[in-house]
Amino acid sequence: MKSWLTTTDHKRIGLLYFWTAFAFFLVGGLEALIIRAQLASPAGIGVSAEAFNQLFTMHGTTMVFLALMPLSAAFFNYIIPLQIGARDVAFPRLNAFSYWVFLLGGLFLNASFVAGPLFGAGRLSVAPDAGWFGYANLTARQFSPGPNVDFWLLGLQILGIASLAAGFNFVVTILNMRAPGMRMLRLPPFTWMTLITQFLVITAFPVITVALVLLMFDRLFGTHFFLPAGGGDPVLWQHLFWMFGHPEVYILILPAMGIVSEVLPTFSRKPLFGYTVVVYSGVVIAFLGWGVWAHHMFASGLGPIADSVFAGTTMLIAIPTGVKIFNWIGTLWGGQIRFTTSLLFAVGFIAMFIIGGLSGVTHASAPTDLQQTDTYYVVAHIHYVLFGGTILGLFAGMYYWWPKMTGRLLSERLGKVHFWLTMIGMNLAFFPMHLSGLLGMPRRIYTYSPELGVAGFNLVSTIGAFLVGIASLVFLWNMLRTRREPVNAPANPWNGATLEWAMPSPPPVYNFTVIPTVSNRLPLWQTERHGPMKPLPERPPAPIHVPGGSWWPMITAAGLPIMAIGALGRFLPVVFVGVLILIVGIYRWAFEPFEM
Repeated sequence: MKSWLTTTDHKRIGLLYFWTAFAFFLVGGLEALIIRAQLASPAGIGVSAEAFNQLFTMHGTTMVFLALMPLSAAFFNYIIPLQIGARDVAFPRLNAFSYWVFLLGGLFLNASFVAGPLFGAGRLSVAPDAGWFGYANLTARQFSPGPNVDFWLLGLQILGIASLAAGFNFVVTILNMRAPGMRMLRLPPFTWMTLITQFLVITAFPVITVALVLLMFDRLFGTHFFLPAGGGDPVLWQHLFWMFGHPEVYILILPAMGIVSEVLPTFSRKPLFGYTVVVYSGVVIAFLGWGVWAHHMFASGLGPIADSVFAGTTMLIAIPTGVKIFNWIGTLWGGQIRFTTSLLFAVGFIAMFIIGGLSGVTHASAPTDLQQTDTYYVVAHIHYVLFGGTILGLFAGMYYWWPKMTGRLLSERLGKVHFWLTMIGMNLAFFPMHLSGLLGMPRRIYTYSPELGVAGFNLVSTIGAFLVGIASLVFLWNMLRTRREPVNAPANPWNGATLEWAMPSPPPVYNFTVIPTVSNRLPLWQTERHGPMKPLPERPPAPIHVPGGSWWPMITAAGLPIMAIGALGRFLPVVFVGVLILIVGIYRWAFEPFEM
């Protein structure tokens, strides 16, 4: 237990990220099932409006910040150093700190479900209830006097620190710790998408950080940044949030695109079609992602010029996305395809992401957007992008890299059951939402009139959601089964071409016995100009220094939620205790020996 609490090994931290994020994924899924059970019929199951607001707020927050981003981070941590030929990340202890901040921030947010008595609220749950994008004025003290919104804004601040720490760490790692000969255009596509994602993280999260600080001042200190009564502007919050929020969509989807770009070549026995184009299209997507945020605000009265500009950029960003799709299809075309579970999820990603992308392009038309805004059509679109895109891509990565991460093979039979249940369930759950939205069903409502004519669509969506829940349990059983009935994995079970497959499964603590020298993009494959890389020696020629374990990243991280708890209850002594833990932790961290 101590070795896991103090670990600075990137592989162990990756596994900690994975299991923690998957647990939050199940929590967010449970919240979704309660929402869908409530909406299955006009009568519902009796969830109150207050509880429903908390559920959809925490569902969105949990899935975006506690499940999808950290699941991607699990692969960043475990796979990236292996793919670039490094022994670890650039800052191993900062990496550990990032994980502990994420864990404690997630626990802090979810503690709001049972923290009511602590604040004299008169009820058990004081979970955030203003929606996962916290529009002003719903977040004002006048409309949300309890600690609900305070939990949300302080929790997101903590999680932002974790994301920024990881972002800087991986940028430095990828740019400075590549193996000899691994030039930038020899990086695996997943590493490239990771690098682009980290640049988005370190530029987008400061925007939401500023917005949350301003909101905190409005709520705790009586300022009026977003309150019209004091000269503030609620539309300013929308600008700040969506200036962060749309790059956030690409923070979520680009890692999945990188995973698909690894899986397709391996299981079609072909190099990635148009590798350079795939890389540059990822860069273009990230750049254009900064110029589309206001299509979320066409209904706020920005004016025809602003509407036209953002409509144009919204249509324009479909081009590099479409380029990637054609390159993926080109990779499959004429290949020696093996229909493994990982490949099925990758192909499912392409199909579902096309649907989500096309429904998103409809938002580029301001008149169309006005009809669709705040209806279930938008809910359908975002779920086809984030579930049909990000989650299917992550599942492809789980089946692909699970042998490397654990040394065990997942059951292909259970994997295919998981895939088909997921595909059937998600399409039943989310496609009818397009129709109910076009018929006028608003989002964020806990009940609706039978006369609206959407009861049938909602029932089908609920059935689909529960099928997805069953599929997730099948995958959970598949993972647990690898411990009960292990099937050991060889070093390279899929005959992959990148460096992570050049070492045992799972890799030793030092990764590579010797740091390899890379001469091409596919070092483990025979190509027209290069033979496969020679096998590495079984034992290191000399002792290898690796980072030692440390308690201080976890202790330092603990200072942040303690400060947040003090701020929530206006307990200044508790705030000072948190600050003291933070300062002492950083000091001791700085003077602790590094290597073992």
